[in-house]
Amino acid sequence: MIELVLAERCTGCLICVDACPTAVFDADEAGRPVIARPEACQTCLLCELYCPEDALYVGPDRDRRDPDAARLAVAEGRVGELRRDSGWGEWAGDPRYASQYWRMDELLFHPATQSARPPAG
Repeated sequence: MIELVLAERCTGCLICVDACPTAVFDADEAGRPVIARPEACQTCLLCELYCPEDALYVGPDRDRRDPDAARLAVAEGRVGELRRDSGWGEWAGDPRYASQYWRMDELLFHPATQSARPPAG
């Protein structure tokens, strides 16, 4: 379940708002994402994967939020691990993180301004 938006890292790009398939986020008056409907979170991790600033933390327990777990993840430097260890975004070409998980981008994320593309192959 979505646990945390780190305001000090967030640039207000709102990619997470567009990536979320269940509309968990809203934009506040400053144009930054806020967790408006945490109960709608499916723990799909798309918001965390698409956030270029690693400003989000999605906890593995999808039934309830755990603020202590979120604070611990920040303190231990685990925020952003999912993107790196999945070979996502800037990590996509790095041979140390050769996961093909990043290719899900072609299948899952189609902004409203883009028409849906059929899967390659």
